[in-house]
Amino acid sequence: MKRIAILTAGGDTPALNATVYGAVLRASQLQVEVYGLIKGYNSLLNPRLPHVRLNPLFQPIPELDATLGGTILGASRDLIPADDPELVEQIHARVRRLGVEGLVCVGGDGTLNGLQPLCDRLPVVLAPKTIDNDLGLNYPGEADEFEREAAANGAGYVYHRRPSAVVFSPDRMVNYVTPGYVTAVFESATSVGKVRTTAESHRRIAIVEVMGRNSGYIALGSAYGQPDIVLVPESPVDVDRLVARVVELYERQKNVVIVCGEGVVDAEGHELGAASPTTDPAGNVVLSGASEALRRMLIERLGDEYFRSRRRSDSAAAAIFTRKVGHTQRGGRPVLFDRFHAARLGGKATEMLLEGHNNAVAVLQWETERGFYLDAIAGHRLRDRWGHIHARFIHPSFYDPEYLRVSRLGIDYLLPIFTHAVGSDDVEHMRQALFAAGNLMVPYHSPNTDLHKRIRYLSENRD
Repeated sequence: MKRIAILTAGGDTPALNATVYGAVLRASQLQVEVYGLIKGYNSLLNPRLPHVRLNPLFQPIPELDATLGGTILGASRDLIPADDPELVEQIHARVRRLGVEGLVCVGGDGTLNGLQPLCDRLPVVLAPKTIDNDLGLNYPGEADEFEREAAANGAGYVYHRRPSAVVFSPDRMVNYVTPGYVTAVFESATSVGKVRTTAESHRRIAIVEVMGRNSGYIALGSAYGQPDIVLVPESPVDVDRLVARVVELYERQKNVVIVCGEGVVDAEGHELGAASPTTDPAGNVVLSGASEALRRMLIERLGDEYFRSRRRSDSAAAAIFTRKVGHTQRGGRPVLFDRFHAARLGGKATEMLLEGHNNAVAVLQWETERGFYLDAIAGHRLRDRWGHIHARFIHPSFYDPEYLRVSRLGIDYLLPIFTHAVGSDDVEHMRQALFAAGNLMVPYHSPNTDLHKRIRYLSENRD
């Protein structure tokens, strides 16, 4: 294999460029050319197949910087339709014209679904990324525990889990952690700490909403910011228990900070933040605001008189506020853990192609005695019997639903990831770069400007 291609798909994460850099660096060491495909799967749908050479003379181009957030290759949520074999064959013909013999896709479960139609035509592997940390399994065989039935409205299927008899151990998790997750938690935990001082100063109750969709990993990791209460989508909100805990804490310390994942659900399993069935281009329900729904609940249950009687505020509405950490979790410079392991996974994906893997995933594993190490698994291990990939939920043993906080085993899961997650260079970069005098005088220069000059297209005639 002399030439491979790489693309980044789905939502952006802070570690995408690091993954691409690792793949290109390893390919250069092995004397393999790498072409970057522009805007994810959208590039394959474009008859001109926009691309850029990432390692001319087997050296990474200067625009490819592992410390940059986002992706210089661009990303999109386009997918290749599996039910259009003619289009898939056209895409394969374009790739062949480019001389590409294998493809690395960097993404999450949607990207893994998207690469399936190509696997019968050329080797394709996945290098994982997602801030949600929901790509993987809590234990081997977890995907086989799902059952499905037709939805009541006749549209699609509803999936259920059979009770598991597996004795759980974090050492057996498949893909222990994904690049992008640590930087996202760094941002969310920092935000929780900053919101705390406002809540303390003004005797308020703060609800901080973090990303993660239906998986609670970011909320779980945000425990590093020392919130009083953590609510995760995997554990339905018990309003009575929540209110009792809020009152207990507020009476003692005159402020409360709650972290909630955006996909938290009520006792019936309905998402608190889903105001409508609107979906984004990837088919995900667009969540309007779990934190606001929780705020309305607390306002109704506590009432104005509760705060007036304690001379804390004129109304419950004034005493309870919300903040969304938002897209800052997906952006910015990746911290050391994400940069290092993302680059390793990118390099592993390159090696997998050269070793003959197809429809496979590079994974980051962890064992107590061994620490973090790389491995490769077949893509079908992440699928249920109908070929569906389910988002990984935090294991029930990671969360304490009685005290609404991370459990002892959850702490054991987080410690190997975050104990040395931030490097001294991260702090030094902040010291030198954030308030650099040049920031006030020199306009921002996007790497897209330089990369655009390198983009090439398929011509009408074979190159």
